[in-house]
Amino acid sequence: MDLEILNIASDTDNIRNVKNYTHFSKLKNSLCGDEVMIKLIIKNEKIVDFGYQGNSCIYCQASASLLSKISINSKKNKLNELCDDANSYFDGNFEIIEKKWLFLKKLFKQKNITRKECILLPFKALKKIVSV
Repeated sequence: MDLEILNIASDTDNIRNVKNYTHFSKLKNSLCGDEVMIKLIIKNEKIVDFGYQGNSCIYCQASASLLSKISINSKKNKLNELCDDANSYFDGNFEIIEKKWLFLKKLFKQKNITRKECILLPFKALKKIVSV
């Protein structure tokens, strides 16, 4: 187990229930059973609050933690692009993280490709919201 992943996952600031949320998404990974639920408050196409909860592995938790940090005060269209690029990384476009999303570098590593579905679950849940 990578200690960096544990450190990222241990940042639990945004593991919470957002009251009066405007947008909601919940997904379950059919391969391993991980679940993630995201509640957002979006005003003027911008995320002003982000809370997540779930029963998931450490990789999914780390991914949700990182995603929550970058999402607050970000525009929906930027996050839609981020979700697409995260998926693109696991399809072989490894440079995308180095060029555009350096903050993901600690989690998005080739050695973590076997945990692709765990890492992408929060991105897929967010994508359901920001792509609308």
